[in-house]
Amino acid sequence: MSEDRRKEPLAHRMKPRTLDEFYGQQHILAKGKLLYRMISADRLSSVIFFGPPGTGKTSLARIIANTTNAGFQKINAVSAGIADIKRVVSEAQNPMISPTGRVVLFVDEIHRFNKAQQDALLPYVEDGTIILIGATTENPYFEVNKALISRSTVFQLKPLTEEDIYNILKQAIEDKERGYGNLNIKVSEDALKLFCTLANGDARNALNSLELAVLTSEANTNTCIEIDLATAEECVQKRHVRFDKDGEEHYDNISAMIKSMRGSCPDAAVLYLAKALYAGEDINFLARRILICASEDVGMANPQALVVATAAAEACKMIGMPEARIILSEAAVYVASSPKSNASYLAINNALSDVENKDTGTVPMYLRNAPVKGMEELGYGDGYMYAHDYKGHVSPLEYMPEKMKGVKYYNPTGNGQEKAISEYLKWVDNIKKEQGYK
Repeated sequence: MSEDRRKEPLAHRMKPRTLDEFYGQQHILAKGKLLYRMISADRLSSVIFFGPPGTGKTSLARIIANTTNAGFQKINAVSAGIADIKRVVSEAQNPMISPTGRVVLFVDEIHRFNKAQQDALLPYVEDGTIILIGATTENPYFEVNKALISRSTVFQLKPLTEEDIYNILKQAIEDKERGYGNLNIKVSEDALKLFCTLANGDARNALNSLELAVLTSEANTNTCIEIDLATAEECVQKRHVRFDKDGEEHYDNISAMIKSMRGSCPDAAVLYLAKALYAGEDINFLARRILICASEDVGMANPQALVVATAAAEACKMIGMPEARIILSEAAVYVASSPKSNASYLAINNALSDVENKDTGTVPMYLRNAPVKGMEELGYGDGYMYAHDYKGHVSPLEYMPEKMKGVKYYNPTGNGQEKAISEYLKWVDNIKKEQGYK
């Protein structure tokens, strides 16, 4: 290995050059899969790779660059602009530079391009001058123009498995050309497993940890660099969690937390809560989501859930982290462990829909307020029946407007406290009928 290459970071040196050196992503790269066939046959059409860092997006672009007969250009959307796109197109259309008249253009972080820059790509992608390879850590369906998406095949890259990362580390240790194959290095299995576990699906993290361990360890009397579990622990300070508070992970994680509470799984709810807290999520945001779930999904099956969630939200404001983690956990567990009903949620939604789309009538005169002398003479409040003067404290009165008589919005379930509510409302109906209500 040349001195210049030796100065390059291990993760950069070990980037795969061919599909045979590429680990992971077998759902799209196994022999016979679409992307494998496209690369192997050099029949690539425009593609967009999206997935977390360290999963191989740029490496796949490099492999394509090594295998395609078309020209290959690379730009980064952070620093490039429309002028760079025009330059690439001009070179592709110059027969002296590009005999094929087309170019494979790799746009790293394509989500950083604004709408005008993405629109500038479109006509050349459409006519085949540019074969686009876009790479992004964001969901392209949210961040990339629909017109570009419709002209591209989208491939999602998943976090690497621990087995994938283990193979990558072993390759780095044994490779004599790019890795540490020419050095006397012994890495314990426990150390390798730790690197794999704490990398969290990111090969770059694992290779960086291995490199740090090698560079900071002295050879023993046998001129062997030994990396044991203790050394590995020193080189991996903190587990990396994929969680961008402004990105897709934020929405995916909070969605999973809410759905776990709704689905009565306190263990999963606490796991996603822990992920959010570990990544520095706003505790007030988390408290609000628990409040909403207590109201929307638990509802009248256990009204106390809203009380607990409200108390937790107020307590978090007063106390803050790290103690707020306990409060939020208690609230999330309580909501997840409560019987569920969305009957009150459906009731207000259906009532609002009727108010917006129907003539729901007017308030009956006997239910109207008569605060000013003389209004009673106009019929305000006339005919009202005071509930406490009747059997069971229930009067045989129609409370709905005439046009809405018989409409039911609240239909209690048989879950939790709503079972008793359902029985009470049936009893109310019977009492009213006994007193002549029709």
